[in-house]
Amino acid sequence: MIDFRTAVEARDPDAIAATLADDVVFRSPVAFKPYPGKAITAAILRGVLRVFEDFRYVRELGGDGGRDHALVFEARIGDVAVEGCDFLHLDENGLIDEFTVMVRPLSAAQALAAAMAGQFEQIQREAVASSGPREGL
Repeated sequence: MIDFRTAVEARDPDAIAATLADDVVFRSPVAFKPYPGKAITAAILRGVLRVFEDFRYVRELGGDGGRDHALVFEARIGDVAVEGCDFLHLDENGLIDEFTVMVRPLSAAQALAAAMAGQFEQIQREAVASSGPREGL
């Protein structure tokens, strides 16, 4: 299994996508509605790689049984410092099936929302392209 933290620290979008279950659910810190599926989650994470500067994990916490993890991070968006946490749950195959991100302070959440809004069209194109052809189309 490819380690998510290693993939992110290497800034390797293909390796990051390889850690995601097909039925992963992504919960954004700036959107109320969760995003279901590997294609959209991988596309969002590629967008995050483009937006965050000086990204680094500073702490890792594990839960009982090794299926729950919290990765505390620091980054920048322009001049705005971001602190946050990636909460990951792994399925029985060791792939991420739940992915929740939280950020602070409010100025960081606002900067992230604005930066990701600028990525939205590209994220949608990437998600559609990576999900492949659909039956019946």
